[in-house]
Amino acid sequence: MTRTALVTGASGGIGRELATLFARDGHDLVVVARSEEELIELGNRLQNDYGVTVTVVVKDLADPDSPAEIQSALDDRGVDVDILVNNAGFATYGRFLDTDLDTERDELQVNVLAVTELTKRFLPGMVERGEGRVLNVASTAAFQPGPLMAVYYASKAYVLSFSEALTAELDETGVTVTALCPGPTDTGFQSRADMGASKLVQGELQDPAEVARAGYRGMQEGEAVVVPGLRNKLLTVAVRLLPRSVVRSMVKRAQAPTSE
Repeated sequence: MTRTALVTGASGGIGRELATLFARDGHDLVVVARSEEELIELGNRLQNDYGVTVTVVVKDLADPDSPAEIQSALDDRGVDVDILVNNAGFATYGRFLDTDLDTERDELQVNVLAVTELTKRFLPGMVERGEGRVLNVASTAAFQPGPLMAVYYASKAYVLSFSEALTAELDETGVTVTALCPGPTDTGFQSRADMGASKLVQGELQDPAEVARAGYRGMQEGEAVVVPGLRNKLLTVAVRLLPRSVVRSMVKRAQAPTSE
């Protein structure tokens, strides 16, 4: 039986790589993003390469009405979502005193509220059918506070906590929830956040294809949390053992502009 995966933020980066993995394995797709041209190009390529059906839904998840509109569009087409990938997200960079409130509202809408509402809308059908997968893209940022990216780190902590809670609630339903927690990854994320000067992104970045493969495997195996890369795994352990004051200082130094 062909299953359908809905992937948000599918026009590039980790989302695009995940969509390709689903298509490779014969899943039909619903791809969601703001960028119509990129989505259409992706849909055409996946249909031609893998013979799957790809439904393109152009929506900006910063719009609070988007989750309901996505569900309505799929209901009209008779499309059931068997796998939900909440990948869309973005960050703001800088002191909280200086960052823009309207942008941060959008950030929370995309990173937190849209993730919650899309899960709320599509999870009941999975449970009713007795099978399904949810893959929420969090971050290693979820494991500690993030001075100079306070709202982003807090939003990813929400995604991780939300995902783990649902994992426990859904035990024995046939539905699993996985939180994918990559470190800094080579996507358009850094440029959108205007954080090119941050020390955090000056070193080697993770490959989005490798991150996607790790998340895909973990989701298939029903893992609750996937942290790609040994260095990132060690980081998540270290921040739980160190005093919180030390963790805060370490992250602040790592996030600071290279000129400081």
